[in-house]
Amino acid sequence: MTGNLDVAEDVVSLTFLEAWRLRTRVEPEGESLRPWLLGIATNVIRNTRRAARRHRKVLAALPPREVAPDFAVELTSRMADAEEIAAAKAALEQLCPADREVFALCVWEGLDHAAVAEALGKPIGTIRSRLSRARSRLRNFTAKELEAKRSANNLQPTDKRGQVTGDRAFAVRSTKETIR
Repeated sequence: MTGNLDVAEDVVSLTFLEAWRLRTRVEPEGESLRPWLLGIATNVIRNTRRAARRHRKVLAALPPREVAPDFAVELTSRMADAEEIAAAKAALEQLCPADREVFALCVWEGLDHAAVAEALGKPIGTIRSRLSRARSRLRNFTAKELEAKRSANNLQPTDKRGQVTGDRAFAVRSTKETIR
């Protein structure tokens, strides 16, 4: 009658629980208690359906759940951005002060070449060449910094006893092979 095995098992359990609770009221007339148990089962099914209907109605009235976005992608991109920013900062410190000053005024402050030339008292051509030189050096320095940091994070085993300190690819090697 329920169409669901789990619900049917619950109905049977509740039926016998209710029958046990009402056992003192029963007056067996005849040979079987089956009609009495089936009456209890019918009432339990009715109550179960009513409760399920109320439950569905309440759930339908609730506002839809907000789906939490997966933060793993954002976290990994933040970690990569932080690594790149640290490399760029280290690379910026390697520039000469004149190039760093032109880069800061043009890129960070958003000033045009003429305004930077006027502020520094230099010709526009000098400002353009310094900015171009600063950008190319920053690209090279940043690439070198990132490569150095990434290679530093990929440590190789240095212990002759087989202790692995870095990459897991070396960890699968048997230590007995190196001890022989």
